[in-house]
Amino acid sequence: MHPPLIPAKHPLCAEAMEALVACHRERSVAKWWGACNDVKLALSKCLTEEKTAMRAERQERARQRHRDAQRQREQRAAAAADAPPAPDAAAHAKRTYELFSTDALSAPGLDPESQRIKLACKIKDEYAAAQHFDAASLAARARAGAAPGAEPPAPAPAAKPGSKTALGKLIDSIPVEPRQAAGGSGAAPGGAGAGAGALIPFAPTGTAPEGGVGAPGGVAPAAGQKAIMAVIADKGTGSAAVSRRLASKWPRPDWHAPWKLYRVISGHLGWVRSIAFDPSNEWFATGSGDRTIKLWDTGTGQLKLTLTGHIEQVTGLAVSARHPYMFSCSLDKEVKCWDLEHNKVIRNYHGHLSGVYCLALHPTLDLIMTGGRDSTCRVWDMRTKTQVYALSGHTNTVAAVLAQPTDPQVITGSHDATIRLWDLRRGTTAATLTYHKKSVRALAAHPSEHTFASGGADNIKKFKLPAGEFLHNMLQQQRAIINSMAINADGVMASGGDNGSLWFWDWRSGNAFQTAETIVQPGSLDSEAGIYALSFDGSGSRLVTCEADKTIKMWKEDDTATPETHPINFRPPKDIRRF
Repeated sequence: MHPPLIPAKHPLCAEAMEALVACHRERSVAKWWGACNDVKLALSKCLTEEKTAMRAERQERARQRHRDAQRQREQRAAAAADAPPAPDAAAHAKRTYELFSTDALSAPGLDPESQRIKLACKIKDEYAAAQHFDAASLAARARAGAAPGAEPPAPAPAAKPGSKTALGKLIDSIPVEPRQAAGGSGAAPGGAGAGAGALIPFAPTGTAPEGGVGAPGGVAPAAGQKAIMAVIADKGTGSAAVSRRLASKWPRPDWHAPWKLYRVISGHLGWVRSIAFDPSNEWFATGSGDRTIKLWDTGTGQLKLTLTGHIEQVTGLAVSARHPYMFSCSLDKEVKCWDLEHNKVIRNYHGHLSGVYCLALHPTLDLIMTGGRDSTCRVWDMRTKTQVYALSGHTNTVAAVLAQPTDPQVITGSHDATIRLWDLRRGTTAATLTYHKKSVRALAAHPSEHTFASGGADNIKKFKLPAGEFLHNMLQQQRAIINSMAINADGVMASGGDNGSLWFWDWRSGNAFQTAETIVQPGSLDSEAGIYALSFDGSGSRLVTCEADKTIKMWKEDDTATPETHPINFRPPKDIRRF
């Protein structure tokens, strides 16, 4: 289960190690039949808890160093604030803020003068074509052109004092150049006199340049400054065209240690297409294009067993947590049940009309869900081999399937770019999600939240269950065909692409904190750098990827990384795409 362990290096698990050694000594033969499995599970749990505690201790030390450094920076900033600012620093305050601010979600103070100029320019740009209209003359013409005997329209009620918004008051404070008569001496040369009016941003009190109009560049009056600050305090309730853009409230991502490759396993003779972990975390199984299923030791990476029986590529695997069974599906239209106590096939499930691409086990019921190229997700009774449902509705290959204990109990993704949530009681579609524009080849459910993610060539999207409510896209695009995704309990999601790209995401914020490229083994083509399947182990501390260069690669977190050595590279999105 683990590499050779030294009790001195694991003081918290010394008793569990001694118990396992004693069990192996007392039951030298029966240990091969699972007599010491309980002791192994206890040791594995102890080692996981010890590693989690050590990781939390390292992270706390790193956070303390970060807090000390932050405190020193604040002290230096407070000391520097007493000195008068240099003219150049004042002129470039906004750029300096963007470069050296520690809080990217906040914004620097707004200048009232610049806000007034900006608003005046927007109004002029928006309404310049309508400045020559006179409301009084238009109303008189409307009354004159009305039919005889018709009652004149009732005058509009006057606005109540204080009923205007802060934005309206600011607009009223912007002076307008007096309109010139058409053809008069004051008409602008080369332009219509009626359209010569111009909006002036603001004018200093008691001053006016040549032409009788206040020019920009002065200081706004006290009343104008109050109106500007009232608009700044207005949280977007006014016009969208001129309202102030608020700072993004996107959640800041949590810090995660970067992942590194530490083991490469070779043994398959074809593409490695599928993977499944044993619930005890002692071993994992992989299915390949060489038509075999191989079982590997999780701790050492050594080959334990090879199973043969399929006559085509093995595209899906699942190990039951409640029975000593493993299930596999293949492009030969077969779904097989393997007895792990005798290492042979005990059941075959017939019904698919073409190759089977994905497989999932129901967590609480004895049901198997399989999807394939016949555009159907089939639900099987594990014991009787009968087909319970044929969930039809997709118009193309069903490439991914999820099963969960609560509604919707079955979720499928297809090459028709849709995701369907199924009602398992009635065998009908509960909801159809059409947010993707490309094939949906990967689905991954969060281990604790009631959410899931879907991956396609266009983007990775996050949804909330049970209704399938769309939450958001991931903040970056992997720009590859996403073949597989997995999420661990620490909020780290990994996605593998057909071009060999392996991206690690923070689940809460959707930010990609690490991007990696797999390296093909010697003798392989660069085009074989593709990831077909990946999965975290039971503890979530190891990631296993199955690749097109016929290898299995194992990844783990870098224990030496700290927030100082690997800071978060994150900028909150300004306009997140809805779809």
